[in-house]
Amino acid sequence: MRHSNAVLMSLAFAAAFALPVPVLAQVSSSTQPNLPPSQGVGPSGGLAPGIALPPNPSRSGSVSALDKLTPVSDGLIANPAPEDWLTWRRTPDDLGFSPLKKITKANVAGLRLAWSWSLPAGPNETAPLVHDGVIFVQGFGDRVQALNAATGDLLWQYARTLTPENAPSVKRAMSLYGDKLFVPTSDVHVVALNAKTGRVVWDHTVGDAKTGLRITGGTLVAKGKVMVGTTGRAPGGNYIVGLDANTGEESWRFYTIARPGEAGGDSWNGLSLEQRNGASVWTPGSYDPALNLAFFGPAQTYDTGPVRNLVNRPGVTNDGLYTDTTIALNPETGKMAWHFQHQPNDQWDLDWAFERQLIRLPVDGQMKTAVVTAGKQAIYDVLDASSGKYIFSMDLGLQNAVTAIDPNTGAKTIDMKTVPGDGEIKTVCPHAGGAKNWLPASINPDRKMLYVPLVESCMDMLPVKEGERASLSTGVRWTLRPRLDSDGKYGRLEAIDLATRKVAWVQRQRAPMSTGALATAGGVVFAGSIDRFMRAYDDASGKVLWEARLNDVPNAPPISFAVNGKQYVAVVAGNGGAQAATFPALVPEIQNPPDRSATLWVFELP
Repeated sequence: MRHSNAVLMSLAFAAAFALPVPVLAQVSSSTQPNLPPSQGVGPSGGLAPGIALPPNPSRSGSVSALDKLTPVSDGLIANPAPEDWLTWRRTPDDLGFSPLKKITKANVAGLRLAWSWSLPAGPNETAPLVHDGVIFVQGFGDRVQALNAATGDLLWQYARTLTPENAPSVKRAMSLYGDKLFVPTSDVHVVALNAKTGRVVWDHTVGDAKTGLRITGGTLVAKGKVMVGTTGRAPGGNYIVGLDANTGEESWRFYTIARPGEAGGDSWNGLSLEQRNGASVWTPGSYDPALNLAFFGPAQTYDTGPVRNLVNRPGVTNDGLYTDTTIALNPETGKMAWHFQHQPNDQWDLDWAFERQLIRLPVDGQMKTAVVTAGKQAIYDVLDASSGKYIFSMDLGLQNAVTAIDPNTGAKTIDMKTVPGDGEIKTVCPHAGGAKNWLPASINPDRKMLYVPLVESCMDMLPVKEGERASLSTGVRWTLRPRLDSDGKYGRLEAIDLATRKVAWVQRQRAPMSTGALATAGGVVFAGSIDRFMRAYDDASGKVLWEARLNDVPNAPPISFAVNGKQYVAVVAGNGGAQAATFPALVPEIQNPPDRSATLWVFELP
C-alpha cells in the first residue's frame, strides 16, 4: 500500500461516490428504526392520515438485543466472552484469534450465507465489532450502524455530515468501552456514541484535515483512555493522543516524529521540525494489561530525499526516529517506556507500520511476553514486550534489500545497490504495496502458530524525468513487476511456528491476498483475495476447505462471533483500499465490478 497516496485516493473515491448525504439524526432504537426521508414516502403517497396498522410481527428479538447490551469493562476487553469480538483483533493483544470451535475442518465445507447487509458504496477496510448479540459496522462516508448479529436487522444508525473539504476516508477500527462506541471520523475527530442508542455522547477534534491529517487506523482503549494516531503529510509529522473515555478531553499527546532538542531529535539529519514529516499511525495499537503498555508502530517518512545522505555534523544521524519503530507507551500518561527502530532511514516506503501482536513465547528457557511484528519486507522482528530487547527475526524470503540481520541486536545490513536516488533503475522486492501490509496476521496462541497473508511482487524504481510525478523525493517513481522467479502466483498465505521459528506450510495462488487472516480454535483459517473469494484453510496443512465468491473484493479482516450458541463468520467486502488497488495489474484477467459496492457478509453452518 502506498501510504503517501492515501489522501489522494480518498479524494478520488469521494468524487466517484459524490451522492447527497442525508442529514440523519442520531437514531435511537425502536421497533421501527427511523429511515432517511426519501424512504418514508414512496409511489403510494405514504400512509393515509389517522390509519392504525395491525400489530407488527415479531422482529426476532432485535429490540431485546439492545436491551441485553452490557457495559464493556477493562476486564472484559482483556478476557472477552468467546462469542464476542470487542476490538479490532478481538483482544487487545492483536492476535485476531477466535476461541469458537463449532466451525471445524470437518464441517466448514457446509458454510452458507446467514444474512448480508448493504453498506454505503466505497472502499471499506473496517473490522466489525460484536457484543451481546449486536454487531457494529462502519461504512464509507462515516456511517455507523448497529445490527442484530443473528438476523441482520437494523437497530440504529449514525451518519456524520461531512463538509466538502473533508472527503470520506477509510477507517479500520472502532472500540467498545463502558456504554460507548468510539468512532474515528474523516474530519479527524473521535466521536463517542451511546452503544444502545447511537446518540452522540461527546465529539472531540483530534486534528485538522486541512493540514493533511487523517485518522484511518482507529481507536484502542485502555485504562479509561481512548488512544488514536493520525496519518498524513502535515509538517512536523503525526501524533498519538489519549482521550478521556468519559469526557473526550485530551489527556496527553505523543509526537511520532522526535522533536528538536528532545530524545531522538537529532536523528533527522539536521532538519527543522517543519521539514520533517510522516511517521503515520496506520493501524490501532495493541495493549498488555500486565505491563500496562500500549504498542504502536509509526510508519516511514514521505520526504526521503533530505535524509538520504548523512550530513557531516557531530551527534546528528539520519535514522529518522520514530519512523519504522515500535514504541511502548503508558496509556495513562502517554510517556514512552521504550522504543525499537526496525529500519532506520527507510528509503523505499517499505515501512514497519502494522499490528504489534503480543504472545507468550519461550525465550532462553523462560516464558516471556513478546511483540511480534513485520514491515512490508515480510521480515518479522520479535521483541521483549517489557523492555524492547531484541529476541530474534524471521525473514520470509520475499525481499532483497536486507542482506543480513545481527542476531544480537536486530540491526539490518542494507544492500546499497537497492537504495534509490543515484540516477539508476533499481529493482527492489517487494513492491511498495508490500509483501506484508496492514492486512493483519492471526496467531493461534495455543499452538503458537502465526498465519500471515502476503503478496509476491517487486518494483522497478525509475528515475523521473522533468515534469514527471515522483513517488519519493529522491527523484524516483516505482512501477509494479512480478518477482524475477515468478510463476504467476502472487497470493500467499504462510503459517509459521513461532516456538520453533520454522515455516509450517505455504499456500500459494494466482490472486493477491486482500484481507487479514482469522484463525479459529476449530482448526480453520479464513482469508480473502482480490478475485472476490473468501476461503477457509486447514490450519495444519493449508488445504483449501471452503470458498465463497462475494459481490466485491473483501479488503478487511474477517471475524467470528456467536449468538445463542451458533457460530458465525463475517467479513466486509468493499473494494478500493490502497492495498487492494495496487496489485490488479498483475492479474489482468481478474475483472471485478466497476460499480464498486460494499456489503457485510455473514456465514453460518446449516
